[in-house]
Amino acid sequence: MTNPQQPYRDHAPAQPSGTPPTQGYVVGYEPAPPRGLSVASMVLGIVSIFFGFTFIVPLTGLILGFVGFRKEPAGHGMAIAGIILNGLVLVGAIAIGLFLLLGFAGVLGTGLLYSGR
Repeated sequence: MTNPQQPYRDHAPAQPSGTPPTQGYVVGYEPAPPRGLSVASMVLGIVSIFFGFTFIVPLTGLILGFVGFRKEPAGHGMAIAGIILNGLVLVGAIAIGLFLLLGFAGVLGTGLLYSGR
């Protein structure tokens, strides 16, 4: 005879559904491979487009790009983008600097010739 307050007394307690029993370990995921140097190089490359006249920003980005390319295989694409952007900005900054330097030297040189000194 069964008790009305416990109608299923004869059955075994049910297992919790939806979760398999664990074996004493936690299932997780591998952390993402490091890409910090490559990302920094790419970001500095983008920033150096606007602030390339500082010469330090693209130079730092270029160095980080080369280091990131060697040490971070997961960030090769971003490292290459940073190397290209920073390299182009450096070449442009050097070209503009030489143009200005030679331009000022030319102006000063012709000024000295016509002044009679």
